[in-house]
Amino acid sequence: MRELYASPNGDRWYLVVDEASGHTFVRHASNEASGGNVADIPLSAFLADGRGGPEHQEVWALLRHIAEETV
Repeated sequence: MRELYASPNGDRWYLVVDEASGHTFVRHASNEASGGNVADIPLSAFLADGRGGPEHQEVWALLRHIAEETV
């Protein structure tokens, strides 16, 4: 599990790979004031969401970094 982004209000986003299934998803852990809920979002759905928030920008930056390393 790799932390992608921590917002000033305490929300956190992680990139997670389920070793059993091989599926990759983004885990959103909301802050305590918002209930502290955890939601697992398939990576494809997270990227298709199209919001330009900092958590999305971090995923795109990580993908760019990986692509540049392999070229």
